[in-house]
Amino acid sequence: MPKVINIEPTPNPDALKFICQPALLRGGTRSFKDFASAVGDPLASAIFALGKVTSVFYMDRFVTVNKETACEWSDLIDPICEAIEDVKLEVEATGGNMAAGPDASADEKLRKINELLDHRIRPGLAGDGGGLEVISFDGDTLQISYHGACGACPSSTSGTLRYIEGMLQEEVDPNLRVISY
Repeated sequence: MPKVINIEPTPNPDALKFICQPALLRGGTRSFKDFASAVGDPLASAIFALGKVTSVFYMDRFVTVNKETACEWSDLIDPICEAIEDVKLEVEATGGNMAAGPDASADEKLRKINELLDHRIRPGLAGDGGGLEVISFDGDTLQISYHGACGACPSSTSGTLRYIEGMLQEEVDPNLRVISY
């Protein structure tokens, strides 16, 4: 069973990052925006059952929990730690939803985009308790979704999104648009 070894703040005041040992997943991420979407996932369901939780995101060795703004962290931290430590997880890899356009050039662009995201963007987001998933790519427009602390953070929909778009325009295609879902 996982053990919470540290709790870290994130740039989003309504999100905390719970660092765990051993790893929760071998690869991939899991993200849930409400209790209904967490059905079937023992960890996310247990955390949502506490109430006042607005999203749960986890990967590798951390869980990021977003709470309602009016709720105090002092009411949730211990119950969240208990939920994490009591759950029996099946450690497995999960995949994201990545749809590529029909032509080979779109596939090559998407490969390059994911490589850049994996090496330059996702580690920084994970450091702040968040993540990013590619939802779709049609060759010109990349649709992404933020998870964890990034999901409700105002800077993710403005500054971070513009940074990602600028980097991809400079290194992949100057006409590339990035939109968040």
